[in-house]
Amino acid sequence: MKKVFEEFRFFRSQPLNIRTILVTNLLFAMILPIIEIFAGAYIMRNTGKPSNVVLYQLCMYIGVVLAALVNGFLLKFFKSVHLYSFGIIISAVSLMAMMFIKGVDISVLCVSGFFIGLATGFFWTNRYLLTLYSTNDDNRNYFFGFESFFFSFWNIVIPLLVGAFLGNIEGKTIFNVLFTVNMGYRVITVIALIIAICACIVLSGGNFQRQDSKNLFHIKFHILWRKMLALAGLKGMVQGFLVTAPAILVMKFVGSEGSLGLIQGIGCALTAILVYVLGRVAKPDDRMKIFGFGLFVFFIGTLFNGILFSATGVIIFVLCKVLFQPLHDLAYYPTMMKTIDTVSEIEQRDGYTYIMSHEVGLFFGRAFGMILFIVLAKSVSDDFALRFAMIIVGALQLLSLPLAQNIIKDIDTNKYKVVNSSVKNGK
Repeated sequence: MKKVFEEFRFFRSQPLNIRTILVTNLLFAMILPIIEIFAGAYIMRNTGKPSNVVLYQLCMYIGVVLAALVNGFLLKFFKSVHLYSFGIIISAVSLMAMMFIKGVDISVLCVSGFFIGLATGFFWTNRYLLTLYSTNDDNRNYFFGFESFFFSFWNIVIPLLVGAFLGNIEGKTIFNVLFTVNMGYRVITVIALIIAICACIVLSGGNFQRQDSKNLFHIKFHILWRKMLALAGLKGMVQGFLVTAPAILVMKFVGSEGSLGLIQGIGCALTAILVYVLGRVAKPDDRMKIFGFGLFVFFIGTLFNGILFSATGVIIFVLCKVLFQPLHDLAYYPTMMKTIDTVSEIEQRDGYTYIMSHEVGLFFGRAFGMILFIVLAKSVSDDFALRFAMIIVGALQLLSLPLAQNIIKDIDTNKYKVVNSSVKNGK
């Protein structure tokens, strides 16, 4: 208990804006498992086609990259913190709308996926922008370790609660209403909206300054940022499968939302404390070790899934996936922001320029992964795509390690001048 109080005091010692963003993200992290896991399970339950889940996800990513572009224009008129709140609220509203529509066909999937992606795009891009200007390279390991801890924590609790609720709601009568599983999904999305409103209230307590948003749109970038965009493409390639694959595979081999929540929860329990401790004690020099270990774990998981292609293989893959994701993010995002610090100083451009182009880089990777799956599913079979598409992208993802090492080496050897974002903001 003494250690818990010490960690709380350390959290309280952080600047106001860092605390505000972390608590806001802590609340939004309660909604993310519903968006990322159970939306796919809902589609599988109502269509039974893995390719439909992937198509929904592809449309969602189109919405994300469009939101990044639109957000750039809106920053000329609104503060980033207001667009951040808008993204949080609309994410919950869009998810609710999909669950309340009767009948899930291709058009509904595409439109729902696009608008949910548009909403979450506002969330992620403004989250990156506020984080970039509220942190520096020395405290980013702690920031993303703390954030990953609660993402992992809620990835334990929320799937278990939601899975148990959906697994037991069928046929129950509450207030003279006979519930189905689909009605249970609707109840969950209403609760998600309430949580989203609470997150916006917390965010309003920060002291965020309006950022300069002139000359945001560029095509030509410094070689260092082009390397970072390639790294973003590799990350995006796997990112889509992190969302769709667990829901598809568990619903196919294990059976229900309850099983999905249990497996997801057990896996996240293995990582929650680990990523917090790493974020607390790891130095910037340790990032590539964490990064490489995460990549290796994910690739091993894809091999088990592809070779066994059974309930056992799925469980091993999901456990590897939930270990990989926070470890990867813990190393990736501080690297991305350190690169933005460097390149924005070299090119004298606004930080959002790089955040926006980073979303484009992620999108190309995501689109490649999703299209690869759809092509394999349509030309061979859904099972073939589920077995081998992830092995392909997992193997390609291993190229991220030498590329990230090269980026960090260029910065740390003073090949390029580095200026902390904290200095730019007068901290």
